[in-house]
Amino acid sequence: MSRHSTQAVRVGAQVIGGTAQISVQSMTTTDTRAVRATVAQIMALAQAGCDIVRLAVPDAQAAAALPEIVRAVPVPLVADIHFDYRLALAALDAGVAKLRINPGNIGAADRVRAVAQAAQARNVPIRVGVNAGSLQRDLLARVETGAMSLGAAMVESALAEARMLEDAGCTAIVLSVKAAHVPAMLEAYTLLAERCAYPLHIGVTEAGTRQAGVVKSAIGIGALLARGIGDTLRVSLTADPVEEVRVGRRILQALALRPYGPDIISCPTCGRTQVDVIAIAEELERRVAEDPALRQVACTVAVMGCVVNGPGEARMADLGFAGGTDAGMLFRKGESIGKVAVGDAVERLLDELRRMHGDGHAHTVS
Repeated sequence: MSRHSTQAVRVGAQVIGGTAQISVQSMTTTDTRAVRATVAQIMALAQAGCDIVRLAVPDAQAAAALPEIVRAVPVPLVADIHFDYRLALAALDAGVAKLRINPGNIGAADRVRAVAQAAQARNVPIRVGVNAGSLQRDLLARVETGAMSLGAAMVESALAEARMLEDAGCTAIVLSVKAAHVPAMLEAYTLLAERCAYPLHIGVTEAGTRQAGVVKSAIGIGALLARGIGDTLRVSLTADPVEEVRVGRRILQALALRPYGPDIISCPTCGRTQVDVIAIAEELERRVAEDPALRQVACTVAVMGCVVNGPGEARMADLGFAGGTDAGMLFRKGESIGKVAVGDAVERLLDELRRMHGDGHAHTVS
């Protein structure tokens, strides 16, 4: 699928926009002032495949902790700044790779200009993050009176702040226009993509707990990506932020936008199923997630439970298991490679994955 054309912005070693692959972000839930705990969480996020990590900088003590955190972690960090422009300046001095600000909440134009000029001098981009819940009062009043839609108001807010940054000499800008209401979020990003070439950070804000949040995020983020809109994403869950990364990666993988290790295809089971497909698929998924080498292999693995669709799906996958009564058939690249007992299915699939990796018959995730 074709992507909306945007300018490229460098965030540390990562690139957002242009022809760069779509990146996955998350945000720490630790107190930034607790350096050890914050570093540990960032490392866990990086291990899960997070490309960029944001962290809150609510006060001077948190800003003072940033240099040590920046030095200790392998991923670019984004400082989330609100209300006090001096925290943004301190974060830049600490070496963060990006700033995130909300329109209108770090002070008057001269303070925005000071932050913009300091960021430009260090080649650090700024994300203008508009949330539906924190619109400026004049725009909110227009929404409440019906004079403007929520999506359009968020776009106006983002573009006005971007113009202010550009007037101050800052050209490396990323925009986001998030809402908890998926239709409003879709409207906002669609309008924004039509009006600018800034790279877009997409997501459904305050999406909810894990189950509800995954559904909202998959629908909202997936719909935009399918239209070619979005250069980086965050799945916002009331859960461990590592889960945000896993869901974000799966959304990209589902749309074939970025491979993330084996794509495990499994049937939903029915009354014809004679093997425990759920147990096999979940065990295989867990074992792959625990193996760093296997997580680097981009291929499809089918775990099927009956003779109706099973053999066909297994043949179409790079590697497949089609269950029978107490055994099943293994397939590799469309060819049957033997019969396997149900209890041995996971180990045989893992062995074949390792063999495929060693033979170079599967792509490696970049």
